[in-house]
Amino acid sequence: MSDDGDLWESIEHLQDWLARTQPERPPQETLLLRMLKLSEEVGEVAEAVIGATGQNPRKGVSHTWDDVRAELCDVIITAAVALRTLSPDAREVFTTHLKRVTARSQGPAPAAPAPGRAGDGVLGGGGG
Repeated sequence: MSDDGDLWESIEHLQDWLARTQPERPPQETLLLRMLKLSEEVGEVAEAVIGATGQNPRKGVSHTWDDVRAELCDVIITAAVALRTLSPDAREVFTTHLKRVTARSQGPAPAAPAPGRAGDGVLGGGGG
């Protein structure tokens, strides 16, 4: 990992570390487990928000907003590792997608996506 904290260098390092330390599995199983880990991390965000707002009367305020921030970072990291597991060119895939999402936010609403088109769920774009 470089001193400048490059996200994708760090993700590459984490990907390599997981490959070295996790039991050997078929690639499809590894990918599915990375996706499940993402769901786990999202659940931890929900738990932290509930704890920060004291919504569980049995526990009261059990988390801070710093906990919520940390859990959101874990979601981003876990999603990036999952993307890297799926795509060796994760940096390019993400950059291209981010540009597309950003462009959508700067112009008129796009026409409805073609049925079955994945990836239109970001920022209220639909269920994909």
